[in-house]
Amino acid sequence: MVAKLIDLQQTTYYPALRLDWSAWLYLRAKRLLDILLAGIALILLAPVFGAVAVAIKLDSPGPVIFRQTRVRGDQPLGTEHPEEHTFTFFKFRSMVHDADPSVHQQYTQALINGQAARQGNGLFKLTADKRITRVGRFLRRTSLDELPQLWNILRGDMSLVGPRPALPYEVRLYKPWHRARLSVTPGLTGLWQVAGRNRLSFDEMVDLDVTYARRRSLRLDAAIILGTIPAVLRGTGA
Repeated sequence: MVAKLIDLQQTTYYPALRLDWSAWLYLRAKRLLDILLAGIALILLAPVFGAVAVAIKLDSPGPVIFRQTRVRGDQPLGTEHPEEHTFTFFKFRSMVHDADPSVHQQYTQALINGQAARQGNGLFKLTADKRITRVGRFLRRTSLDELPQLWNILRGDMSLVGPRPALPYEVRLYKPWHRARLSVTPGLTGLWQVAGRNRLSFDEMVDLDVTYARRRSLRLDAAIILGTIPAVLRGTGA
């Protein structure tokens, strides 16, 4: 979809953390747009936040917001132990409180190693997961569980567009070239979410993230945001 809107070969090449004038302007403009759009979205979606919070509390005991440790982006290539540079990531809780994380850890390891079949709604989505609540299934299907990440965007932990923030145990399994996806700020949506999410292997996903890191521009960001809308409506986007 994005390829139809933008020829990636024609977009600007920005190696990670290159500090020339054009890259500086892009990063400043991107940050301003993140603050503006995330702030407006938080205000307009306040009733949705309230409704989701009530639904979660009525459906199962536990907190409304799920907090998780994720790996920061903007890390120079060659950073030792990148999984140690983290931030607190927010989502609406879609699982039972204190769900066992080992299920996802095992699946992630199998997926990165190429041993797990791609299933469900895409990468890192498990089918028939008994940890997911009734309301949680709806939140995941509609991507409403991702809305609290607008606060991460305002804080500067994330951007509207970028690679999805990785988990520390995921990063420990990375091949050296996988770490290039950590060189830019993680995002609420990204290139692989709108370019065949259901059909991608882990390596293909990372390849698209690295492509984004090298070809990022405001034009490409806009195309990804526009492409995310129909992907979410079809249930194929994150």
